[in-house]
Parts: sequence; C-alpha cells; structure tokens
Amino acid sequence: MKRGFKAVKLGYVPISKFVFSAEDARRYKALVQAKLDEWGIHYTNIDGVTDDGMLYKHEDLPKVIKHLRNEGVDAVFCPHCNFGTEDVAALLGREMGLPYLLWGPRDEHPLPGGARLRDTQCGLFATSHVLRRLKVPFTYILNSRVHDPVFEQGVKNFVRVASVVKAFRSLRIGQIGQRVDFFWSTIINEAELLEKFGIEVWQIYISEVVSEIRRRLDTQDDELMTTTEEVKSQVGFKSLDEQQILAIVALSLTMSKIAERDKLSAIALQCFPVLQQEFGIYPCLANSLLGIDGLPVICETDIHGAITACLLQAANLYQDSVFFADMTIRHPENDQAELLWHCGSFPLDLVDRGVEPFAGEHFIMPGKEAGVGHWRIKGGDVTIARFEQADGNYHLAMGHGRGTTGPHTVGAYLWFEVDDWTRWERKFIYGPYIHHVAGMHGKAAPILYEACKYLGVNPDPIEPGAQVLEDFWWKS
Repeated sequence: MKRGFKAVKLGYVPISKFVFSAEDARRYKALVQAKLDEWGIHYTNIDGVTDDGMLYKHEDLPKVIKHLRNEGVDAVFCPHCNFGTEDVAALLGREMGLPYLLWGPRDEHPLPGGARLRDTQCGLFATSHVLRRLKVPFTYILNSRVHDPVFEQGVKNFVRVASVVKAFRSLRIGQIGQRVDFFWSTIINEAELLEKFGIEVWQIYISEVVSEIRRRLDTQDDELMTTTEEVKSQVGFKSLDEQQILAIVALSLTMSKIAERDKLSAIALQCFPVLQQEFGIYPCLANSLLGIDGLPVICETDIHGAITACLLQAANLYQDSVFFADMTIRHPENDQAELLWHCGSFPLDLVDRGVEPFAGEHFIMPGKEAGVGHWRIKGGDVTIARFEQADGNYHLAMGHGRGTTGPHTVGAYLWFEVDDWTRWERKFIYGPYIHHVAGMHGKAAPILYEACKYLGVNPDPIEPGAQVLEDFWWKS
C-alpha cells in the first residue's frame, strides 16, 4: 500500500429479532463472519457485548455504541440474520453517524410444514424505511445468498466507499506558498471547507522550503546524494546541470518530510515563479516522485484538485498512483478523445511500456529553467473526477473513459477516449468545474457516487450516468 493508507475497520453488528428462529440467526451470524474472514475484511464484532453477539434489545444499544466507538470503527455493517429489529438497527445508524451497510441473506424454502425461519427481506424493507425516516444514509446490497458474487462484491466495494469517507473526514491539505495571482480558477473558500467538512488547509511558507533546499544543497547529505542516484536510474535528464538535478531531488525530500511532520494528506504547491528564480527548476519531476509514494502534490496551488486526488486514492484503497491533469485539446482526429496533460507531474510508475521518460525544459515557459517530465502514461480504463464549489454547494464530477492512441506531444500525457465527448465538454463548460482533474486507472465512479451520500457532496456523474452507477450495487 502507498503512503497515506488507512485501513477501514467495520463494526460487524448482526441484527436479529425475538421472534423467528434464534438458532438460524446465530447460524447466519457465523456464516457471514466467516466470509469477512475469508475476504480479509478488517472488523470488530459485538461478541461479549450482548448475550449472543447480536443486537435486538434496546437496553443493549448504548453498550454496543460505546464498544464500537472505543474500537474506532469507520463504518457499520448490520446484516439482518433473521427479520431483524428495525428500530434499534436504525437508531444505531443515527447515533454512529458512519457509512452504514444493510443486507440480509436470502431465505431458503419454507419448512415441510410451511413455516419460515427468518423472513429476512421483509425485515430489510422495514429497517430501510426507518433509516430513511431518521435521515440515515445507507448502502444496500441485494438480498442474496452468502456465496453469491453480488454479496462479496458489495461488501468489498462498501469498504472502498468507507475508505473515501474516512479520508474525506480527516483531510489536511498542505498549501506551500500562495495562489498564483492570475489563477482565479483555483480560488477556494478555505473557511467554508473547514466549517462544512472539517477539511484543514495547512499553510506552509515557501521560504521554509527554499531554506531547506539550500541547506541540503550546501551539505549534500547522504540521503540527497543516494536518492539522486536512484532518480537518475529511473529517468533521463536533458538541459539540466547537476545542481538543478540535486535541487529537484532536494525539493522532493523536503516536501516529503514536511508532509510527514504536519500529517498532510496532500500538498498544493505554488509551482512558479519562486522555484525558478531561486534554483532554476520546475517542480514537476519532484511532484511525480512523491506521487509514486502515494503523496499527491498538486500544481498551481489547487486545493480542490488536491481534495479530488485524495478521494480517488481512497476509492482504490491506495493501491494505484493518482495523476493530476489539465484537459487541454481535443484529439485532432478522434471526436471522442481529449488530451489529459500536465507539465510532467504524472507519477513515474504510470509510464507506458516502451517509453523512456526524461526531464527537461518547459515547452511553453521561456528561459532555461528545467525539471518538466516528458512521458506518455499507460492506457486502459481510467476514472476522472473533480471536486468543486458553487454558491456554497459542493459537487463531485466523475466519469469513466479509457486510454487511446494519439499523436506524440511533450510533457506528461494520456489521450483519453469516452463514449460521448459532448457530455464531458458541456459539463466542464457550464461547470462549476475547471480544467483541472484528477485521474486514476480503473473504474471508481460507482464508489465515488455512493460515497457522496455520506460526504454531504452532490454527486455529478458524467459518463456513465446516475442510473448505471446505482445499478452497480445490484448486480455482480
């Protein structure tokens, strides 16, 4: 796992009812728990908290809540092991205020005499109604058998949803330097982020970074020299002298140490003009190196972009690198494709096979400053997302596409193909989004869409649409 990984811990709270078969409820409690063990799900149960490790009595509710809070759970899973008890199940969800997973095992044939042991689905209908009444958001998995793929997929994807929520509720974005004065598109409301979501924007003077880079260049400590040799083995250099290469590596090490010290989820960096004036470098390659390690460093002091990158990382349980891109030009021949590009900050571990990455000069900016990465990244399925604010409301755009062929260009890039580009262009023209997006390989839009119900953020799917993303939870 990459830096920033935070394991999700479920509170496993089986729900039963004083009527129907207690024996069969206990059997399913054990069957479901065995599946959690088999799938490697991190959880705590309520064995020893209630008489039978299940919840159905009102008097047990405070004990269960205290236990789950003491255990530090990040989400609650309440399988109805028979009909269930709707009021305590819903009250638990309201009091915990965490992502809530509702499911129950599909009933078998009635007994030979016609009696039924559980009537689980009936109880799920009742509990879901009370959850809505109490305004408790919840995730539901289709009433299915414990060995059905839809159940396994649903539990594992719920863990990914809980990962997004956990990350969002503990975000601290380090802002190094000020917003570049003419980038009005990255203006944000720092106070509102703190008041509404508890997201901290942690200010770091760029003078501190400059001083630490100078110190490292002067001392040329072992860490700097060893890391520089490692970097040289991964990427070539053109138009950079040794001092510039050392400064880029020193910048990477400095930001890494600051992130550890200040417990940062990501960094939004003022990428010019200070670093160019002081050291003759662009920070793009340094950002790429940290992205490999799982620390998103976002260009142009884009706080909302940094938040987006963190959500994507969490949606995939920190297994893959996230890249940060401009949507720049339409493909000259493919009407359904767009160039995802930036100044070489895409993590190096995403470089496409056969490409020899190198760092050199900027193709737009004048001067001899260098440090811009030049490489194409791999294709395959890609998720694109953007977190943004308008009129006090926050939105998360999301969609799927795939890498495609296209002409060579400079910088770090990927030609990104979708089914209907006009949907994407309309979305980003009419907003509230800007041209900056975070990307990740794989299909994470259903996870982001579901997580929004717990974040207090409006989901804004582009492609596929909302119905497809909702259906995702009902199919294996």
